[in-house]
Amino acid sequence: MTTQPQNPVVPGGSYTAGPREMRRILFSSFLGTAVEYYDFILYATAAGIVFNQVFFAGMDPNLAILVSFGTLAVGYIARPLGGFIFGHLGDLLGRKAILVGTVLMMGIASTLIGLLPTSEQIGVWAPILLVALRLFQGIAVGGEWGGAMLLAFENAKKESRGFASAFAYMGAPAGTILGTLMLSAMTTLPDGQFLEWGWRVPFVLSAVLMGLAIFIRMRVSESRVFKEISAKSEAKKKRVPAAELFREHPKSLLIAVASGLSGQMAQGLMGAWAISYAVQQAVLAPGEVLNLKALGGVSTIVMIIIASKLSDRLGRRKVLIWGNIGAMLLAFPVMSLLEMGSTVAFMLAIFLGLSAVQGFTSGPYGAFVGELFPTSVRYSGTSIGYQLASTLGAGFTPLIATALVVAGGGSLWMVACLWIAFSGMSLVALLAAKDRSGQDIQQLDGPAAVAAPEASTSSQNDGETAAVRA
Repeated sequence: MTTQPQNPVVPGGSYTAGPREMRRILFSSFLGTAVEYYDFILYATAAGIVFNQVFFAGMDPNLAILVSFGTLAVGYIARPLGGFIFGHLGDLLGRKAILVGTVLMMGIASTLIGLLPTSEQIGVWAPILLVALRLFQGIAVGGEWGGAMLLAFENAKKESRGFASAFAYMGAPAGTILGTLMLSAMTTLPDGQFLEWGWRVPFVLSAVLMGLAIFIRMRVSESRVFKEISAKSEAKKKRVPAAELFREHPKSLLIAVASGLSGQMAQGLMGAWAISYAVQQAVLAPGEVLNLKALGGVSTIVMIIIASKLSDRLGRRKVLIWGNIGAMLLAFPVMSLLEMGSTVAFMLAIFLGLSAVQGFTSGPYGAFVGELFPTSVRYSGTSIGYQLASTLGAGFTPLIATALVVAGGGSLWMVACLWIAFSGMSLVALLAAKDRSGQDIQQLDGPAAVAAPEASTSSQNDGETAAVRA
């Protein structure tokens, strides 16, 4: 006697998971991404306050911080490579298996960073090994976000797809909070102990978090829409999803990259560079800066929830457009707050520049880019698009911003101009896109999402739902 599987895949039927399975998927999406970004952002924070003294000791202080941020950029350069590799595999083999591999890869690399000897102990090999491990971190995180987001995206009801997709993005500030608080706790040690072993503890703890994330992800089922596509495609092993993406969906990919620049710029500036700026200017103590950044992570999650919920009501494109306009208006005020150098001003700058701007330029982004691509190339499209945006928008931002401060004689007006330019590029991309928030998951395998702007999210999408067949 055979037993029917729970929530079977029925061609033409519902693709949404049951409530219990959906809760498990959302928790897996959130936790796995939190672990990945705990490791990735922990490095970014340590690069600003530790690595210049541990791995690049003996250099001029300004040069040391520039080189330290250079190693940070290596991880961002590697992220598109990870998006390409794991996106390709995810579109061929499925979302779940790839997500277990990315967490394992990230956890091992981060733990090894925590055990790495200093330049005083092994000389030039210390920074070389640091860069190599950062490279592995970048490749791992490059395949993480797309798969975590898609498991939620492809199993959610269309009425809550924006909110469900945002759980992967909420994991990033959650991981930032955890990593920042861990590093902040270590800064209470005497300076000598902190530089000798204190900063290593949060990295070594990655091994524990890695085990937890893998356990949770092994209990999550594969995306139903992917299962059906795979069952229909007898020649799937001969497919090259990335090649298909570049050949058949170049405009959608370009929009995915450009529309993500603003949110990534907010992360690079306010999540990494601003922390280092406050510490290097000796305005605030490292522990105080890190605690304020952790508080900013909490408010970022709140803003992501608000923005993603609004995107389910108003449409992804509309919320993202207003988010980018807000970023452009806030660029100069946020930089002015940083220049003030007080605790209150820094906290307000983090709230406006990181929480509010990133929440509304990134919260609905996952569902927006997921709706740009059909299932057959969705992992590749979302991963490559997002990771290219992260490299261009955040990877070199701390390095460039540091150089602009020097060029501007200590003033931050040039940094504000850089932020406005990147937000403007995102805004142009969004104005060229079409909102598909109202379409069912099957219908997203129809015509591409590049067209004239929608006149009304709800009315036009309802019309498209009736007209477009998967």
